[in-house]
Amino acid sequence: MALQKTSRRDFIRNASIGIGALAMGPALAQLALAKPGKKLGIALVGLGSYAGGQLAPALQKTQNCYLAGIVTGTPAKAIDWAKKYNIPEKNIYNYQNFDEIAKNPDIDIVYVVLPVSLHKEYTIRAAQAGKHVICEKPMALNARDCEAMIAACKKANRLLSIGYRLHFEPHTIEIMRLGQKEIFGKVKSIETGNGFTYNGDPNAWRLKKALAGGGGLMDMGIYAIQGSRYTLGQEPIAVKATQEKNRPDFFKEVDETVFWELQFPGGQKVTGKSSYNHDWGYLKAEAERGKFQLEPAYGYGGIDGFTSNGPLQFPQIVQQAAQMDDFATCVNQNKQSRVPGEEGLKDMKVVDAIYRSLDSGNWEKIS
Repeated sequence: MALQKTSRRDFIRNASIGIGALAMGPALAQLALAKPGKKLGIALVGLGSYAGGQLAPALQKTQNCYLAGIVTGTPAKAIDWAKKYNIPEKNIYNYQNFDEIAKNPDIDIVYVVLPVSLHKEYTIRAAQAGKHVICEKPMALNARDCEAMIAACKKANRLLSIGYRLHFEPHTIEIMRLGQKEIFGKVKSIETGNGFTYNGDPNAWRLKKALAGGGGLMDMGIYAIQGSRYTLGQEPIAVKATQEKNRPDFFKEVDETVFWELQFPGGQKVTGKSSYNHDWGYLKAEAERGKFQLEPAYGYGGIDGFTSNGPLQFPQIVQQAAQMDDFATCVNQNKQSRVPGEEGLKDMKVVDAIYRSLDSGNWEKIS
């Protein structure tokens, strides 16, 4: 059957396929469940551009969850958000009284949308407050912090999911199926890149190593790393990386453009790149009997692609709404997310190895 004729039934059946679903860790033990079918309350922690421009609007379209609360250090934002989204005063917190959220039954899930350096702290605090957690990507500053976050959520018997919205996006799900199920035969090579030209505030947290952990690699490269992993359904075992800086005065503390080659157990040639100084966003795979690709591959909307059989014709969706609805279902049904904390940990192991390779100039093992 030509891929452009994929039926709704086929899509729904294939929607569960992905690296998160195929490489899941053991189910978490005995979670205290919300009432089956209950519409769960989400509190957004950090009201920056992603929370305001993507997550809050998406929560107006969700079926299984809703915007119940906010956490912000800016009183003016609290007033504006409360008015715009009808958030009661008792569900508004700041960073000093955050732990009081434990007493609030309106809030079932905390979504951490803070600078990367704060992901670990607020994920752990949210879990200790008895809340399930979604943490934005990249998951943490390094793999070691990811492990601490996973352990804390398990100790508290809370579910942890990472904000990998593309695992719920129809075109991406099809790419996972094509690669992992070897629809065109074994994948021989993958080329992928993600980046944009950063001309924003030179003092923004994303350009501070202590807050962001890195530059284009952490922010944009995480998508390209994910793309390689979920297309193959395998974990890379080694990496070699190089970098360039055309604007060193602007990117003083963080990487600008990074290139890497990943070594996978199957022997595929996999190259990737990330940047804060180039506009990239593609994933191209060549297999034994055909090709398939996405371009744009990683954006919030407008995902497009084709295969040797023709164009991919899937609907554009509100990715964040699908992601949050799925996690609410997981909480209600006491089942692991397809994008659990372990998924974020795997990406950060690759990122850590890339940074080691940039320092050493050598191939570095991913472990």
